[in-house]
Amino acid sequence: MCGIVGYVGEKQARDVVIEGLRRLEYRGYDSAGIAVIDGGSIASDKKAGKLANLEKAIADDPLPPSTIGLGHTRWATHGAPNDVNAHPHLGQQRRVALVHNGIIENFAALRDELERNGHELLSETDTEIAAHLVEAELDRGGDLTSAMQVVCRRLEGAFTLVAIDAQDPSRVVAARRNSPLVVGIGEGENFLGSDVAAFIEYTREALELGQDQVVTITRDDVQVTDFDGKPAAGKRYHVDWDLSAAEKDGYDWFMRKEIFEQPRAVADALLGRHTEAGLLQLDEVRISDDELRDIDRVIIVACGTSNYAGMVAKYAIEHWTRIPCEVELSHEFRYRDPILTRNTLVVAISQSGETADTLMAIRHARGQKARVLAICNTNGSTIPRESDAVIYTHAGPEIGVASTKGFLTQMIACYLLGLYLAQVRGTKFGDEIASVVRELDKVPAHIQTMLDDSERVYDLAKTLRDAKSVLFLGRHAGFPVALEGALKLKELAYIHAEGFAAGELKHGPIALIEQDLPVFCVVPPRGRDQLHDKMISAIQEIRARGARTIVLAEDGDDTVTPYADVLIPLPQVPTLLQPLVAVIPLQLFACELATAMGHDVDQPRNLAKSVTVE
Repeated sequence: MCGIVGYVGEKQARDVVIEGLRRLEYRGYDSAGIAVIDGGSIASDKKAGKLANLEKAIADDPLPPSTIGLGHTRWATHGAPNDVNAHPHLGQQRRVALVHNGIIENFAALRDELERNGHELLSETDTEIAAHLVEAELDRGGDLTSAMQVVCRRLEGAFTLVAIDAQDPSRVVAARRNSPLVVGIGEGENFLGSDVAAFIEYTREALELGQDQVVTITRDDVQVTDFDGKPAAGKRYHVDWDLSAAEKDGYDWFMRKEIFEQPRAVADALLGRHTEAGLLQLDEVRISDDELRDIDRVIIVACGTSNYAGMVAKYAIEHWTRIPCEVELSHEFRYRDPILTRNTLVVAISQSGETADTLMAIRHARGQKARVLAICNTNGSTIPRESDAVIYTHAGPEIGVASTKGFLTQMIACYLLGLYLAQVRGTKFGDEIASVVRELDKVPAHIQTMLDDSERVYDLAKTLRDAKSVLFLGRHAGFPVALEGALKLKELAYIHAEGFAAGELKHGPIALIEQDLPVFCVVPPRGRDQLHDKMISAIQEIRARGARTIVLAEDGDDTVTPYADVLIPLPQVPTLLQPLVAVIPLQLFACELATAMGHDVDQPRNLAKSVTVE
């Protein structure tokens, strides 16, 4: 959840760390802090609130020159977001500075132990105990690497730790368990970060770390061990996007930029997915065709927006493969003791590949011998590494906390999975699969059509800036779109928003309809006549009770015109693919409404991009 940067090299650490934190602020912005080594002591500053508060403090009272340091942007778990609880935390003698992402589950017992031994702990955090423990180990002899190894063996929970020792200005040491950490490999300098955005300005060469590993970086070397001190190896890879991809490129918000990047993101997600003979091929499917033919049940696990992508996938997978498919919230999955077998395929959807709830879900699934396939945007992250197969979404960096292109490319990956299973199992003919792929190839152009009409949606958002509640209705594959539209509005505009299956209206939610209440209605294409007509009936019902109907229907569908106060035309696409175009105006609406209300679109309150604690 938090953003972490570490640096050792020839540059001024203060500048490298602050710039890295700026790119990681989407991961947490309750507070920010920095520490550097200065002549055998730690110089540190930290401030509650956004990074700008820390930058102002440093400008008023500059840190000393140093070529080694670390920094942190916080999303609070233990303790209120204030100056005292901000990271870095220092040891009892101020010899060690340490930052942390995650939750140390046995911190209460360790805190009691430290206090009994005379340690004075200043904060409410679980992080500070780690700083004290590492410093205590240094007092017993050894170096920062061995001290980190010893302490990590005592900690329970999920954590990334990064530390520096005032008496050793040559190294930064870090450790990870169930929490993201990547090494940036430079020339005469090396980096640590929660993700590659922390150091992409300086290097595109990275090293992914395994579970329960400690890494020591110096100017010229990177050494990896396990928690017991045994040598280990990370995996080198090249980052295939550059600094410009992480900049706003003239847009007011990263989120708006990412909305307008979606035609390219979807095209990239589809690139190279089939052979010259027309057969589908996926990224890293380490499950044989024979094993896939034995699959008798699919369970999709995900959270938030990814869960809605999974709901869309359910319609497609069952329709194309005739395999029963369920969609579960990751954080509920393992606690209900699900029945899994070797013939169960668990599909884990996570943009970051580090979502703690989803990671725990796949570990439970693998423990029950189920096969696991990951759908992910982040190369080398934990969930793909621990899965039997992975489909990367190739969306590029997504900085805005509210997911947009991540959602669309996840749906693309889900469609590809469904078609691939149909191909392997023979439930659809090759020409049928090719026909769907051709329709998918048209989607980037359809999305561009929706974006070209964005002013229509922006004008609507401005007229509704005083709305206190907005509802969203959909049927079939439009139902997850309604849920996603409501989620975006809750995340960004902080107003009441709900998504409903339109057929549920008569079973209770219609009581919410009142005069002039805005209701977005996602109408299925006319090819699904029964669904289409029933959706029209639902629109008539709410309009008769005073709702202001905002209707999303395919271009040329004149049957909806009499019942739409506002009509947003959608490109004509097959029913199962309609979510790819229908969600675009909902993203634009949420972004523009939040902007009109004066909210920070990229960093909505209380939220962080990647949920790395369970």
